[in-house]
Amino acid sequence: MTPAGDIWSTLVGQAPTIEALRRAVGGHGMTHSWLFTGPPGSGRSNAAIAFAAALQCPQGGCGHCHECHTVLTGSHADVSVVRTEKLTIGVKDVRELVRKAALTPMGDRWQILVLEDADRLTEQACNALLKAIEEPNGRTVWMLCTPTVDDMLPTIRSRCRLVTLATPTTEEVAEFLVGRGVEQSLATYAARASQGHIGRAQALAFDEEVRKRRSAVVGLPARLTNLGACLRAASLLAENAKVEAEVITGRLDAQEKADLDTAYGVVDRGRRPREYAPALREMERDQKTRAKRRVLDVVDRGLTDLTSVYRDAIALAVGAPGALVNEDLRPEITELARRSTPEENLRRIGAVFGAREQMLEFNVAPALALESMMVALQVAED
Repeated sequence: MTPAGDIWSTLVGQAPTIEALRRAVGGHGMTHSWLFTGPPGSGRSNAAIAFAAALQCPQGGCGHCHECHTVLTGSHADVSVVRTEKLTIGVKDVRELVRKAALTPMGDRWQILVLEDADRLTEQACNALLKAIEEPNGRTVWMLCTPTVDDMLPTIRSRCRLVTLATPTTEEVAEFLVGRGVEQSLATYAARASQGHIGRAQALAFDEEVRKRRSAVVGLPARLTNLGACLRAASLLAENAKVEAEVITGRLDAQEKADLDTAYGVVDRGRRPREYAPALREMERDQKTRAKRRVLDVVDRGLTDLTSVYRDAIALAVGAPGALVNEDLRPEITELARRSTPEENLRRIGAVFGAREQMLEFNVAPALALESMMVALQVAED
């Protein structure tokens, strides 16, 4: 939960956004539908939830009342936050939200619906959502979160007030971490390495295993000197992503199975209601989709870290001012810059983006896409 007294404290480097939302809470520019956009890790959903808390709070966001507490902890009766681990959000999920949006709030303020990852809406789901936004209940507020405005249909985004979050600076992220008890040098490292992604910065600051996994990834470019090394690197990245994803999804899967069994009164070797089997199949199908998405998310994070190495090499080669993202690897990056031209490193960044597109857009198996990418990243030996 956000520390009492400041519902906006998780929004790092977003002073203009906070001011605009505070003014809306006060009645200046308030509307029934909002579109929160910004790069990954900038705090889109945090901004939406903080705004929801401020709208429900009798004092406009005091941070310590019952309304603020229940919104921020996800238990407020009139605030629904929809998150998904699926590849898409279907019309069934949206219709349930639309039904709820038509209801009168249980309290005396707003019915608020926060839809994270709205860019994953299917076409049918978008159409269902559009009708609800076009004909809003007078006390309903929609908050949609997407990376960019282009991720939302023009017909929907034209009916929303746009809130654009920026990527916070390294200094702002480091200050945020120090304020949560992180030692200064570690905070600076995590802030640089996260490239403005607040959640990633916190993981790097507080989890040594996360730091070790990142170090293994950013250390790969210097070792890609032959075909064997490239194939081993691809295998390492794919396998590590699978293991890390399984740790997360395994816990969720077990809890969901236990909850399903409890809901249907199922015990070991006991009789199962007729409705249990189809519910179990649907749950397992959703879990499989979630596991696939989680692997892709972990791989994608690794690709972002890889890209930062080549960007650093280009920055060194052209004499760009400022610290490197991977300042702790300056000797290795200096060597990479010596052995490659900026144009070659730009092509390598293109190869990383190409692998990302193959996996996320064209459903190419991660192992295959990563092998092709690593070969394209090979550095010729002296």
